[in-house]
Amino acid sequence: MENNQKYALITGATSGIGYELAKLFAQDKYNLVNVARSEEELRTREAEFTNYGIEVVSIAKDLSDRNQAMELCEEVRMRGIRIDVLVNDAGQGLYGEFKDTDLERELAIIDLNISATIILTKHFLQEMTARNDGKILNLASIASKLPGPLQSVYHATKAFVLSFSEALHSELAETNVTVTALMPGVTDTDFFRKAEMLDSKAVQDKDAMADPAEVAKDGYEALMAGQDKVISGFKNKAQVAMSNMMPDSTVADMLKKQQEPVQHH
Repeated sequence: MENNQKYALITGATSGIGYELAKLFAQDKYNLVNVARSEEELRTREAEFTNYGIEVVSIAKDLSDRNQAMELCEEVRMRGIRIDVLVNDAGQGLYGEFKDTDLERELAIIDLNISATIILTKHFLQEMTARNDGKILNLASIASKLPGPLQSVYHATKAFVLSFSEALHSELAETNVTVTALMPGVTDTDFFRKAEMLDSKAVQDKDAMADPAEVAKDGYEALMAGQDKVISGFKNKAQVAMSNMMPDSTVADMLKKQQEPVQHH
């Protein structure tokens, strides 16, 4: 296929792992359909990405609103753009004890992390399977394998994404369409500020945080190889392997200690 024919659609494309993934696609001469909430941030990134000699389409949508997720699919269809790679990266969390956290925010997080992923995957997967070609990358997390006290809803949404992705990977085994789940650990992105958890021990330990560029590279390579999933980072692989051998209740208690606020004296 000629250069500049392929398109990658990336949600959450203006920052963090989504932005780093967009860079990797741009370097490989994929045209980009970048989706994020902020029109302004999209424009800034557009100016940057066009330097790669590719086409950049920016679409501002708040994917925690199901209607906007549907509108995104429709807009891409109306523009006649064929999406070769779908990256469901946009996601948010919320920090705190479930009994105290805001219900509306949690329902919005479920709509963003789960409903938008389902809506976009359903739409573009049908197009991909019809022509028997395409790739999908879903942002799961090592949180998908670990119960998450103080981030109960976030961890549960990621468990959903991983389970969903693995099932699709199996359904599509006889086709040329692949679904890959990327499972990073704690990564140095804007996620924690939005989740209001900057005081958490896990976040205070800056050295333990992964570089989003490294995480993106692991995900990109796994996606291109058509793998079902990839855990990014040796320490995270070790944590998941270790937790697989322990009762969930023990793992949950250990994670609670990691997530607890740092005591400032």
